Amino acid sequence: MMRDSVKDPLEKIKRYCAYQERSHFEVKNKLYSFGLPTSRVEAFVATLIEENYLNEERFAISFARGKFMLKKWGRVKIKYELGLKRVGAANIKTSLKEINEEDYRQMIQNLVEKKWDALVGEDTFSRQAKTVQYLLQKGYELPLVQQALKNIKDKIS
Repeated sequence: MMRDSVKDPLEKIKRYCAYQERSHFEVKNKLYSFGLPTSRVEAFVATLIEENYLNEERFAISFARGKFMLKKWGRVKIKYELGLKRVGAANIKTSLKEINEEDYRQMIQNLVEKKWDALVGEDTFSRQAKTVQYLLQKGYELPLVQQALKNIKDKIS
């Protein structure tokens, strides 16, 4: 049964999608929360796609750019989070290509330097381990993190 508080679910979901990019999964969950049957949910999703309120590739690109620039997430974490939102592999791949490689490597270098400097006073091994762990947790690839650490050590010596 549809809840009384939802007058026109299509208009409400259009506003929901217009506010910010959404994944198909998020939109379907929202529509189900209105108490709608599967047939209506699927019909609404089709309408939203036709009217360009919903575009999974656009969502994935927006999500990847935002998480990289604002939260400083790496590709591993972005890929994982998009997977949780049930975004297709092709759209995930496309979204990750939108992150400029030079900017990505510079972000890693900046984060490594900032973390390294924050751990001043600790022994070198501990600083290195904590710095690597921090960047892995943010979703960066180990070889790139190790290269950034090597760059710091080369500067010091």
